[in-house]
Amino acid sequence: MDRNGHRDVTEVPFRPSVGAPPGAAVLDFPGLAARAHSHGLDVHAPMRLAFHQLITVRSGVLRCSVDFTEYELTEGGWMWVRPGQIHQFRSALGAAEGTAVLFPPGYLGAATAAAARLDRPAPRLPLMVPEGAEAEALRSLVDLLENEYRMMSGPLEAHIEVVRHLVAVLVLRLAHLPGAASGDAAGSEAFRRFQRAVERDYTRTHRVEDYAARLGYSVRTLTRATRATAGCGAKRFIDDRVLLEAKRLLVHTDLSATAIGERLGFPDATVFTKFFRRRSGETPAGFRARASGARR
Repeated sequence: MDRNGHRDVTEVPFRPSVGAPPGAAVLDFPGLAARAHSHGLDVHAPMRLAFHQLITVRSGVLRCSVDFTEYELTEGGWMWVRPGQIHQFRSALGAAEGTAVLFPPGYLGAATAAAARLDRPAPRLPLMVPEGAEAEALRSLVDLLENEYRMMSGPLEAHIEVVRHLVAVLVLRLAHLPGAASGDAAGSEAFRRFQRAVERDYTRTHRVEDYAARLGYSVRTLTRATRATAGCGAKRFIDDRVLLEAKRLLVHTDLSATAIGERLGFPDATVFTKFFRRRSGETPAGFRARASGARR
């Protein structure tokens, strides 16, 4: 709850699996469901994760949503859900076979985190479908990781480090798949600085002019850099981030539209409602009712 007694966004923290080495979890889908149940969670409910979750499907089809966008994982597909994103399984886990790899921020070393760009905002497309040799290498790597995680042979300290190194290799390979960056790694320094600034300050200002002044660029430069990398203008990029957080708060808190608007930097409820309706095609109340109905 926040200081006014409202239910706030519930984050699901990373918890080590019972009897398993600390730091990461490598689970098949029944194991993932059992883990959620043991922590009092409905595995099919929407969750705001405080850890990284890598999911791959070996057979069958698994439907998921990440931040209100629907995705379908088929054989060989990968989904990377980052900390802070809202994830939900939209089909039964029993409809597919696969593996989930979970690890918290700070689990991997600084050099690996930097090379995999773990410190940057999540790419817009969490779904990846490797092909050819890349797909084969990832499948072999996951098999090796699963076996090592379950084996628990040798000194515990060595086992923990082997799992950590295998997760690092997996993360680095996924981060550098063709197209995986989706604008996060690509693009100019101007865009990368703008992206970080928006993530930090989107609740304080929605004006491109303010970001340009703080970063030392012209509005035209930021707009051009953002369009080249993200496929939209700088103003649209800011508004997309604000809209995403508004949807998160509407679904996962009982804050009023007025309170959410204030939290996101709008001067009053009317301005927030107009913004939300213009960008989403429905009112905040309408979106909340529809999303809540979909969760039942």
